[in-house]
Amino acid sequence: MTTPTLSTAPAANALDPRVLAPHAIAHYAQTTPDVVALRHVDGMMLTYRQLDHEVRIWATAFSKLDVTMGTHVGTMLTNRFEAHCTMVGLGWLRAIEVPLNTAYIGRMLHYALDLADVTVLVTEAQFVDRIIAIANELPLLSTIVVVDADMSSASGNIRIVGKHDFLTVTTLADDLVGPLDRDTACLLFTSGTTGPSKAVITPWAVIWQNWSWVPADIVNEGDGLYCAMPLFHNSGRGAFNFAMAKGARFVIRDKFSAASFWTDVRANQCEVASLVGPMTALLWSAEEKPDDADNPLRSLVVGPLIAEIEQFKKRFGVRVTTTYGQTEIGCPLSSDWEAVPPTSCGRVRTDYPWPEICLANEFDERVPRGQVGEMLVRTRAPWAMNVGYYKMAAQTAAAWRNGWFHTGDAFTQDADGNYFFLDRMRDTIRRRGENISSFEVENMVAEHPSVIEVAAIGVAAALGEDEVMVVLVVRDQATFDANDLIAFLNERMPRFMVPRYVEVMDDLPRVETSMRVKKTELRARGVTASTWDREAPNR
Repeated sequence: MTTPTLSTAPAANALDPRVLAPHAIAHYAQTTPDVVALRHVDGMMLTYRQLDHEVRIWATAFSKLDVTMGTHVGTMLTNRFEAHCTMVGLGWLRAIEVPLNTAYIGRMLHYALDLADVTVLVTEAQFVDRIIAIANELPLLSTIVVVDADMSSASGNIRIVGKHDFLTVTTLADDLVGPLDRDTACLLFTSGTTGPSKAVITPWAVIWQNWSWVPADIVNEGDGLYCAMPLFHNSGRGAFNFAMAKGARFVIRDKFSAASFWTDVRANQCEVASLVGPMTALLWSAEEKPDDADNPLRSLVVGPLIAEIEQFKKRFGVRVTTTYGQTEIGCPLSSDWEAVPPTSCGRVRTDYPWPEICLANEFDERVPRGQVGEMLVRTRAPWAMNVGYYKMAAQTAAAWRNGWFHTGDAFTQDADGNYFFLDRMRDTIRRRGENISSFEVENMVAEHPSVIEVAAIGVAAALGEDEVMVVLVVRDQATFDANDLIAFLNERMPRFMVPRYVEVMDDLPRVETSMRVKKTELRARGVTASTWDREAPNR
């Protein structure tokens, strides 16, 4: 597979609007109105005609709240139909969604809402108390819409609107324009490295290209695409948009369950599914059954691959494709159905948005093939990658240095053009699909009265990716209680960030000249016999 250069890639024009969810749903509402567009594994479903009508109600309802082009609307929603209706309804208004991880709590939730200038927030009853607790410190937030209750009321200066009152509209708006590829779809939060999390300014073009790399024959109109990832992840958002663009049936469940995966696939006749590496590992590790291959699944999108991927394909009777991506860049690498090395992320894609990749040293100079370099990315098509970090000009300039976006990830490339991810050059931890800022973990752990100093690192997890480990210097080792620390953190940080491992040391290893902590040494040391494990059976 040859790698396109900027000089040979096709001229880039604006995307056909029908590859963007609002326009795609409207198109299929006319051409295949009775085909199911959205289905939950519990049996709830909406046809394309019903979904198109529903999202127009949501768009009209948002208009009543003075949501217009450019308005920042936060969403804190689990994987439910209202999340998809909100995404598309806001898209019709060309408003900017701010999807928030439902694990956010306390200071982290306040930080995200404040940084993103959210004025309207759509959420569920289970999260309202979290928001009210910090609402007095959010002067821009004026309205909370609760999608699963009729609890219309007020709290201070904030109006709380229940679903019934919110969706009571008499006439649907008839002047909906819908998004262009260059319009900002959302601000997606990604982990910080040496600082707080950043809000990635994400055009609609990125939402499309995040899944447009898959082989052309992966899905047909009416096929079922199963994805249990939420819309506050670009993987879930991109998969939903892709399914709508193809006239497919998007099948969801509240949360991924390895025990229910094959039951869901069979019951909902899903031909395609999307998984991340640890999910694949869980399915592979399950007890083998004689009917494993007796399922309707034809194609699987997996990233990253597990070492046993060839055996996995044979056992379950599927073909597999893979990619590498980030919130900021979408997916510049892809594979077809042919086998690639299990540790590879694929090759440079040769279709939209015609990306170019450079593996570079610290001075942005290209390294020879086979050597390790940071992956830098740019594209021929406009608007097909992030356009910066919201209200973070310095971080934007640093990331986009010399006309390339710096991923912070170390890669090598082999003679066949396959790319191999090696490590994070930045200080980020990835746990079960979540990117975690070590900076934010350290800040919260340091608030515990027993902690003098802390370093947060990622250590290898049994099913791939990382577990969070904190290495501490404490005031009194004899009285320090790791259980107390975890209870303290459970009230202050998202559950996916709570450390699994705690190690207490007399001092942290440091660089002699700068006194910075040698995290590479801590990672190499890893879990030891003295490490406290939150999941240990005898804890």
